[in-house]
Amino acid sequence: MHTQKPLLPDGARRTAAWCGVVLLVAGVAAVAVWLCIVLKTAVTPVLLALLGTALLGPVHRWLTAHKVHRSVAAGLTCAALVGVVGGAGYIVVTALIDTGGQIVDSLKDAGQWVIDHFGVADDTNVDDLADNAKNLVEKFGASAAGGLLSGLSLVASLLATGVLALLLTFFFLRDSDRAANLAHTLAPRGTGDLVEAMGRRAFEAVEGFMRGTTFIALIDALFITVGLLILDVPGAVGLGALVFVGAYIPYLGAFLSGAVAVLVALADRGIVIALWVLGVVLAVQVLEAHLLQPMIQSRTVQMHPAMIMIALTAGASVAGVLGMLLAVPLCAAAFGVIGELRKGYAAPEPDDGPPPSPSGG
Repeated sequence: MHTQKPLLPDGARRTAAWCGVVLLVAGVAAVAVWLCIVLKTAVTPVLLALLGTALLGPVHRWLTAHKVHRSVAAGLTCAALVGVVGGAGYIVVTALIDTGGQIVDSLKDAGQWVIDHFGVADDTNVDDLADNAKNLVEKFGASAAGGLLSGLSLVASLLATGVLALLLTFFFLRDSDRAANLAHTLAPRGTGDLVEAMGRRAFEAVEGFMRGTTFIALIDALFITVGLLILDVPGAVGLGALVFVGAYIPYLGAFLSGAVAVLVALADRGIVIALWVLGVVLAVQVLEAHLLQPMIQSRTVQMHPAMIMIALTAGASVAGVLGMLLAVPLCAAAFGVIGELRKGYAAPEPDDGPPPSPSGG
C-alpha cells in the first residue's frame, strides 16, 4: 500500500509545533496581564499580601510550632508587620523630610559643578534642569497613579490597598495549611501532586527572595550610612534610607541611590570625598554580589541580570513603580514553576533490569 509522503519535513513540523506552543503561551500571558490591569484594584492587594505572607511565613511557622493557635499567631505576625513597617516608614520619611532639602540643594550644586567643569553650554541653568526633572517626575507619577488608582484619591486608595493587603495577609497566614487541599481540589484529575509541587516551589522562590532582599537591603543601608557618616556627607541617614528602599529594585535601585550619594558628596565636600563615597558604594556592591547574594539567596531561583533588567522594564511599562517592585519576585515564582514542570515531566531513566546472577544462568 502506498503511504502518502508528508507535506513538510519532520524538522519543519517540529518547528511549527513549537511556534504554536509559544503563541499559545504568549496569548495566555497577554490575557493574564490584561486581566490584572483591568482588575488592578483587587489584584494589587493580593500580590502585596502574597509578598507579605512570603516574608512573614517563617515567623508564623515558628509561633505555630510553639503551640500558638494559628489565628493568634497570624494576628501577632500581622501586628509585628504593622509595627515594623510603620516604624521603618516613619524613620525613612522623617529622615528624607529632615534632609531632603539639603540633598536637593547638594544635587543642584553638583549639577552646576558638572556644567562648569565639562563645558556645557553657558545658557544651561541648573535650576531649569531641576524644574524639568521635577516636572518629568510629576508627570510620570501622575500617569502611574492615574493608571493604578483610576481617578481615586491617592492617599485614600493607598490606605485602602494597605488595609486590604494586611487582612489578606492574615487570612493567607492562618489558612496556609489548607493550600495543599485547595491545589488538589482545583487541579485536573491526576495532576494534584504536580500542581501542589509547583505552588510550593513558586512560594519558596518568592519567600527566599523577600527574606534575602530585606536582609541585604539592611546590610547595604547600614554600611553605606556608616561610611557617609564617617565621611561627614550631609543627609547621610536620608541617603541610607534611600539605599534601603532602592534595594528592592535590583541593580537599578542600587545604581540610582549610589549615584545620588556620590553627587551629594561631590557638591558638599568636593571631588576627593566624592571619590571616597564612590569607593564605599562600590565596595558594598562588591560585597553584596560576591558574598551576600551567594550566601543569603543561594536557595532561591537565580536569574541572570539581563533577565532581571527585562523584568524590571516590563513591570515599569505595565504598572510603573509598583510593577518594578513586583516584577522580580513574580519572575522568581515563574522560574520556580518552570523548574518544577521540567522535573515533573523529565523522562525517567532507563531500567537496565536486574543484575546478572553470579552463576551466569
